Amino acid sequence: MNNNARYLKYKEAMKYLDINSYITLNKMIDSGLPVIQVGNIKRIDKLALDQYMSDNINLERS
Repeated sequence: MNNNARYLKYKEAMKYLDINSYITLNKMIDSGLPVIQVGNIKRIDKLALDQYMSDNINLERS
């Protein structure tokens, strides 16, 4: 992964988030994480990903 790349492939986004499941990434997309699609190419904007994570902070404690 190019650490300076702003637009991430799905696999790169998963590595950036330290998740191993496409299911988890797809749940995030279904719940509002924006995806950029041009033709058959899909990318996730790293800035949008950071914003999504900030917007979905769960402050509840177990």
